[in-house]
Amino acid sequence: MTVQSMTGFARAIAECNGTSVAWEVKSVNGKSVEVRLRLPQGFDRLETAVRQTVQKRFARGNFQATLTVGRAAAQQVQPVVNEAFLRDLAGLARRLQEQFGTQPATADGLLGLRGVLDIPEAVETEEERAALDAAILSALDLALAGLEQARQSEGAALRTLLSGHIDTMEMLTLKAEADPSREPAAIRERMAEQVRLLMDASANLDAIRLHQEAAFLATKADIREEIDRLKTHVVSARALLSGGGAVGRKLDFLAQEFNRESNTLCSKSNAAAVTAIGLELKAVVDQFREQVQNLE
Repeated sequence: MTVQSMTGFARAIAECNGTSVAWEVKSVNGKSVEVRLRLPQGFDRLETAVRQTVQKRFARGNFQATLTVGRAAAQQVQPVVNEAFLRDLAGLARRLQEQFGTQPATADGLLGLRGVLDIPEAVETEEERAALDAAILSALDLALAGLEQARQSEGAALRTLLSGHIDTMEMLTLKAEADPSREPAAIRERMAEQVRLLMDASANLDAIRLHQEAAFLATKADIREEIDRLKTHVVSARALLSGGGAVGRKLDFLAQEFNRESNTLCSKSNAAAVTAIGLELKAVVDQFREQVQNLE
């Protein structure tokens, strides 16, 4: 399975008995599947079917779907004008103009008043309506297939980018693990220096107790567990990316774990070199998590 981005756009058109149908669908990042529809008047009957079609196909994203329906000239109904009502309104407008100096009425203004102009709905048989609905839903399937392809294409680019971040995080983890400051000899030398400085500062200090405290602090500052967990997270992240599918939430959780371990590594480190590695690791983790937000 491939990974998908949550952003994309697609368009599909169809024709049914002289009626043209066009869908435009787009999606952006979202925590779940949310669908906003723009349907022409009289096509609200399709809302449930459209929502279910989108929800079955995608796991995450905010979707907007716009349907446009254009009927052939032969199918278009003629508008009906209530001429008696229009005459009365025009007469009233003239009297107002003569008595109060109001602006003269315009044709489009009068026709826009409720009750003057009526556009009746086209009369369709059940068979014609069913055929049109089927064509609309078929065009929707084409549009969603195009949207899925667009999301997969962007997902492939994101996968490459995220893989690079994972490689960098692994490299920095191994670099911290191999840093000379973690060698037993370096740790002993650092502990001895700290004890010597304290003894020089006060002769009343217990040398044995100081060595015990230094050993305790050195143990507490060990980052072996953090490095092991970082290695495990690297393996998990690669497995999720290679498995594909809707892995955005899981990778986002892993990004939080990466961040937690890198923070702990920085706080426990007692060597400037390891601290610098930890800070660099945090920067890469932030980039990783930012890009993960775009995955389904």
